[in-house]
Order: sequence, then C-alpha cells, then structure tokens
Amino acid sequence: MSFKITETVTWVGKIDWELDKFHGEEYSTHKGSSYNSYLIRDEKTVLIDTVWHPFSKEFVSKLKQEIDLDKIDYIIMNHSEPDHSGALLDLMKEIPSTPIYCTKNGMKIIKGHYHQDWNFVEVKTGDTLDIGKNKLTFIEARMLHWPDTMFTYMSEEAILFSNDAFGQHYASEQMYNDKVDSAELYQEAIKYYANILTPFSKFVVGKIEEVLSFNLPVNMICPSHGIIWKDNPLQIVNKYMEWAKSYKENQITIIYDTMWNATRKMAESIAQGIAHSDKNVTVKVYNSSKKDKNDIITDVFKSKMIIVGSSTINNGILSSTAALLEMMKGLKFTDKKALAFGSYGWSGESVKIITEELKESGFEIVSDGIRELWNPDIEGLERCKVLGESLVKI
Repeated sequence: MSFKITETVTWVGKIDWELDKFHGEEYSTHKGSSYNSYLIRDEKTVLIDTVWHPFSKEFVSKLKQEIDLDKIDYIIMNHSEPDHSGALLDLMKEIPSTPIYCTKNGMKIIKGHYHQDWNFVEVKTGDTLDIGKNKLTFIEARMLHWPDTMFTYMSEEAILFSNDAFGQHYASEQMYNDKVDSAELYQEAIKYYANILTPFSKFVVGKIEEVLSFNLPVNMICPSHGIIWKDNPLQIVNKYMEWAKSYKENQITIIYDTMWNATRKMAESIAQGIAHSDKNVTVKVYNSSKKDKNDIITDVFKSKMIIVGSSTINNGILSSTAALLEMMKGLKFTDKKALAFGSYGWSGESVKIITEELKESGFEIVSDGIRELWNPDIEGLERCKVLGESLVKI
C-alpha cells in the first residue's frame, strides 16, 4: 500500500494492525501502530526512514513497485531505532552506494545495529539538501527520544518530518488527524508522550521553542508512527508544550496490589473519601497486577497526586507495585504529590518502602501514609475514608 500525501510526497510505510506490544514487552499498543516511511519525488528522489525489520522484505518489494530503486538519490534516517531503520539491510543490498543522511550519533548507532559501513553523510542543525523545488533542512532533536533523533523540514510544501515526536501507536487507513476519532487519537498521543517522552520534557520544550523561533510555516507534520497532522497541525505541538511543563489535571490516581483484598478495601475507602470531599476531582483506581501498566502510567501523568498501596510480603512489596514504581522512577515525573498505604500481617514494611521509592522518584510526599493490620474492620476503613477526605485539601 502507498498513499499520496501531496503531488511530491508519497507514504510508503506499513500499517501494523496486529501489534499489541512494543519495545519488547514494555509498551502496550491496543490500537496497533504504523511505521511511516515517506518518498519524495522532486528533481531528486528522497526516501525518509524505513520500517521495522519484520516487514523489511515486504517494504522493499512494495517500494520497487512504487519506484525503480536506482532512482532513489538519498536516504534520510531521522532516527536509527530498529522500528525505523529495520529495512536498511535489505534495501542497501539493492542500492549499496546510496548516501544515508543522519546525525553523527545516528551513524554510530546504525553501525552498531547493522555493522555495515554504508555511505553515511553526517548532518547537523541548519544543514540543507537541495532536491529541486524543495529544500530539506535538518534539525537535530537530541533526546526526543534518542541521542541521534532529528527532524527534516521540507521548504516549499512546509512539511515537518518529525519521526517519533508528535506520533502515536495508532493503526488507521484514515491517514489524517481530521479523519479519525479525535478522542481516541489524543488518548494514544498522550499515552505515547507519558510513557516515552516524559523523561525528556525539558528537551521537548527547548526544541519546540527553537523550531518555532525559525518562524517556518507548517502545513503538515508527518511523524513516523500513527496518523499525519494535516488539519491545524500545530495543535499537537501546543499539546506537547503543555504536556512538557509538569502536566497535571484535577485527578488523583490510586494504584494498589493486594493478596487477600485487604489493601483493595483500603484503596476503595480512600477513593470514597476523596469523591465525598470533592465532587469535581477525577478519581481513578487501578489494581496494578490486573491492569495495563502503560495505561496506569498515562493516568499517573495526568494526576496531581498518586496514592500507591501494597500488602507487605517477605519484608517487601508485591512485584507489580515494585515494577510500576521502577517505571515511575525512570520517567522522572515532576510537580506531583504522593503517599503510600497498605495492609500487613506481622512485619508491615510496605508503606515505608513505597514512600521511599516515591520520594526517590521525585514525588512530594504529603503524608506518612496509612497501614492497617490484617483485614481492616469498619473503623479501619473509616480511617482510610477520612484520609481520602483530607487529601483534597492538600
């Protein structure tokens, strides 16, 4: 399948309807994804990015149907991660001398992946490539979200090829943002930001401010996953700026794991207290052992406060709680409050352990937390509810 975006630009990527996990098992893709590759036919012919390796041979075969490969003058690799560079081995067997434009880090990483000494051309911010009516300008975007990432801007048609920035894991044959369900689209976009780009938010702000300072018109943003931003394309740029600045909504998220439902009862009582005290706050409650971890992280990203609970087991905490806390530590959330809770039988370390983990992850700890012995009785559940009521005033 190919798809004509403009008279000059054709989408030649792959829609992956079956994808349900990404980055190994680290990221859930409930809506599938796409690997967007773009073919520019001006006086010179340019291929921007490729697809993931499992689709490499299919990609090269279909690209041959679209164009004589020998007519491709340049390949641009905006990012070296295998979901974008995975077809290079098969493609370069066909056109081994074609120059590959990438950043210095991109060259190192592509060599590290594929151990080939192809015809690399190193570029940096401000470097250009004249291809006829259009001029391509390269903009380094370090840590959005790898050290090698860059954008490519196409002048005459005012298209920004942004690679992972502004993308989503979202499969659709309706290729434009105004053709798909906007709520569904933004849910996938914020999930993508929360789980992948959050640690690099300061780079997001700096890079967007730099790009906007160029005062370049932008008619379209073409990312390397998901749909193309054609209708009011800068709306997603504005969202990124909002998300990058310690984003939070009027939401409190409660996350717990439980052995015999005592900690679950605590979680539900805390939630009742919050809802009773503030009818406007959104309360989400997740069992971390049963619900998707990336969906939980997305709600952590949206929250002004999180409350994390676990039973105590073997002087520690339950594994799903520990794993989620480890994820949060790596994501480096900012300007969010937190506290811990949990049930116990005889040693009762879980609240202390969770509190320390949250503190190390950058959360502002607002309370020593609450713990209940064995299965909480009516008085114990009332203590949890009162705690919930008090939290909305913090």
